[in-house]
Amino acid sequence: MKQKDQFDNLEKHTQWGIDVLEKFIKFVKERTEIELSYAKQLRNLSKKYQPKKNSREEEEYRYTSARAFLATLNEMNDYAGQHEVISENMTSLITGELTRYVQELKQERKSHFHDGRKAQQHIETCWKQLEASKRRFERDCKEADRAQQYFEKMDADINVTKADVEKARQQAQLRHQMAEDSKAEYSSTLQKFNSEQHDHYYTHIPHIFQKIQEMEERRIVRIGESMKTFAEVDRQVIPIIGKCLDEITKAAESIDHKNDSQLVIEAFKSGFEPPGDVDFEDFTQPMKRTVSESSLSNSRGDGKSEPKFGGKSKGKLWPFIKKNKLMSLLTSPHQPPPPPPASASPSAVPNGPQSPKQQKEPLSHRFNEFMTSKPKIHCFRSLKRGGAGPEDFSNLPPEQRRKKLQQKVDELNRDIQKEMDQRDALTKMKDVYIKNPQMGDAASVDHRLAELGQNIEKLRLEVQKFEGWLAEVEGRLSMRSEARRQSGLYEAQNPSAVNSCAQDRESPDGSYTEEQSQETEMKVPATDFDDEFDDEEPLPTIGTCKALYTFEGQNEGTISVAEGEMLYVIEEDKGDGWTRIRRNEDEEGYVPTSYVEVYLDKNAKDVYKSLEKISE
Repeated sequence: MKQKDQFDNLEKHTQWGIDVLEKFIKFVKERTEIELSYAKQLRNLSKKYQPKKNSREEEEYRYTSARAFLATLNEMNDYAGQHEVISENMTSLITGELTRYVQELKQERKSHFHDGRKAQQHIETCWKQLEASKRRFERDCKEADRAQQYFEKMDADINVTKADVEKARQQAQLRHQMAEDSKAEYSSTLQKFNSEQHDHYYTHIPHIFQKIQEMEERRIVRIGESMKTFAEVDRQVIPIIGKCLDEITKAAESIDHKNDSQLVIEAFKSGFEPPGDVDFEDFTQPMKRTVSESSLSNSRGDGKSEPKFGGKSKGKLWPFIKKNKLMSLLTSPHQPPPPPPASASPSAVPNGPQSPKQQKEPLSHRFNEFMTSKPKIHCFRSLKRGGAGPEDFSNLPPEQRRKKLQQKVDELNRDIQKEMDQRDALTKMKDVYIKNPQMGDAASVDHRLAELGQNIEKLRLEVQKFEGWLAEVEGRLSMRSEARRQSGLYEAQNPSAVNSCAQDRESPDGSYTEEQSQETEMKVPATDFDDEFDDEEPLPTIGTCKALYTFEGQNEGTISVAEGEMLYVIEEDKGDGWTRIRRNEDEEGYVPTSYVEVYLDKNAKDVYKSLEKISE
């Protein structure tokens, strides 16, 4: 057994030696990869700063400093090549050679330990044979003694016949003969075992240990030689790298600041004569004013004239808000909407009953109404950003809500997987306890298993709840994307309707045009008030609607829709018969409520109503 322990120790040590070799091989491989990567980066760097052909940079290289920089770039390219040489030499001289040597070492080690195990098994077999022969000899001797005692007992008994006594005598002689044979066999086996044991411990095992020792010493010598090669590969390129650095130094020393300055002077000297002295001007004499006081006051009075909303002067409105937001508020209808047409066909009633001409309210009233609506937007912002929202994230926009719900579902699924892993582990532990009661009580884990089962069930219910909300949101998003697709299709098929919508966006006096607003916007300086309104987000959508009839919005604040078109609802009917809708980011307005079928989003509607109450 002691010999076997030594074999185990040697086997572990030689395996560690092979692991050290493989670790060194891996280290050298990574070093070669670093050298290649470094060389590649140096080459790319040199190439990046090389002058481009037929460009202004080529003219700059007439200066000595620029030529020195170009020489530095070229030397860096050669410098990179030496790192490639390091990588190649390390790969061929170290990595490749050591990889082949490791394979040979593994085969040699396997052979030596196979011989050692074979010798160990042989001596163990001889020992077992000796033990078997010894036990057999001992058994036969005991049987012979019992047979002799039985014969003497039968011979002394006068009541036993001569035949029985003779039979007992023969049996005793037979047992004595078997004992003698076993003794001879045991003696022969013992001599053989002693001989085998002597050869094992004095010949076979020392020979195997000697081979293992030689193998290990060769490994140690080989790794030392590889480390020397590792250093020599670097040392071989040092002279060339030093030469590259010497060339860079030489290029730097070749820079001539006087020559470069002279080149600049030659390139930019003008040859003009310097100007003469400046004459003295006397301002003590009275000067006549070129502009009279009356003309000055008139010009001031003109500057204070009231701006008009017709023509270009109306552009003064636009610093307060974006055009589409202001016009939507200034031109929202304030008269009863037209009733729906008698027929659903657009041809039967192309535009429905015309709305009566509305009385345009003063601009100040419309602007005040816009200013009072502003806190609603800020309330919505604070609700969206501040505090803990509802469990279903209904306070968020649809896409953000979908992402939050998806994250929550993924998080719950991970929690369920963790709980299931714990349950599986406890179940296996319980099975082990049942099979081996001495390791623990199986009933001790039942309570924890029950808790895990309840937790998993609760988490699954949570997942179902959030998946339901997620499916609801995804369904709405898909419906809205379909509405956008239909709207785009309608615009492609009915460009005239789209153009009429664009023409309806007029200023209160009917003189607003796109081109004019752009001109005035560029002339009006930006203010803090302007930035505040420009950054406002559009009103949130509270649902969708489907147009039941075609409506051509020709009045201010209205928007044209086509029968069957899907749009977004951003403000429901306040009792005046009008519903505010949006087609896209730039087109929104009012349509008669009776012309559309509204599908309100319950969650968004609740948030919107709460915002209105806060603003009121």
